[in-house]
Amino acid sequence: MKYAYFLGCITPNRYAGIEASTRKVFKEFDIECVEVPGASCCPAPGVFGSFDLKTWLTIAARNLAIAEEQECDMTLTCNGCYGTLQEANHLLQENPHLVEMVNEILAEEGHQYKGTIQVKHCVEILHNVVGLDTIKEHIKKPLDGIKVAVHYGCHFLKPSEVRGQGSSERPRLVDELVDATGAESVDYKDKIVCCGAGGGVRTRDLEKSLLFTLDKVNNANAVGADCILDICAFCHLQMDVGQTELRDKFGKEFENIPILFYTQLLGLAMGFTPDELGINMHQIPMSDKILQI
Repeated sequence: MKYAYFLGCITPNRYAGIEASTRKVFKEFDIECVEVPGASCCPAPGVFGSFDLKTWLTIAARNLAIAEEQECDMTLTCNGCYGTLQEANHLLQENPHLVEMVNEILAEEGHQYKGTIQVKHCVEILHNVVGLDTIKEHIKKPLDGIKVAVHYGCHFLKPSEVRGQGSSERPRLVDELVDATGAESVDYKDKIVCCGAGGGVRTRDLEKSLLFTLDKVNNANAVGADCILDICAFCHLQMDVGQTELRDKFGKEFENIPILFYTQLLGLAMGFTPDELGINMHQIPMSDKILQI
């Protein structure tokens, strides 16, 4: 299997460990990550598309067209990128007049959107294509005793009729992937609530956006979680860097909790070291309980 790996902005610029862990884990399952040469920002969902649908859709279509030229489906490690590219792909496949519009522009630089690929989140591939049983067969260091508070993020689940991930109120896909590592996915208050970063809130009002993060951290700590696990580079930034901002900029007092991307958690269970997975690059250090597995 091979997938065109769309890196997005935050993964390569801020969290190289997300890319490293995803590539390493995928390789263990004989999945090749193909480059998307010349890819741009996705661009960001929500705000951009609401103000200028034509430009948003054309930029997204360009990224999709480049992936089509690699002759494989696209994967990614950011819910925002997933939200934009999967939804743009859906809109274009459902509306031929939009395809005509974007292709008129893309033709100026030699690209053409054809609608021949699908956009799949990396965890979607691990759950639905690789499968839980195969993942369990590759576990070398079961994460027994580790309690994980799963954070899904908004764009992975909604709009549910487009994403196709089942219930947006009671999702199970990532929880099942966590359980496959030997760790325990634990429920906590407001599990499905936003991290606080999306919709331009982090940029417009950092303190208010971080209050969402503070609730996440406190609610996860309240149930004894050893880490919060995400599947989105932007959520990862908000909850990792956000904890330092809460304390240093706004004087909030709370108990730190480590943040892990799913392929980092899986990588630990598969026997990779924290350094190999880029966990040492996080702002909030991992606990000894996790590192000594």
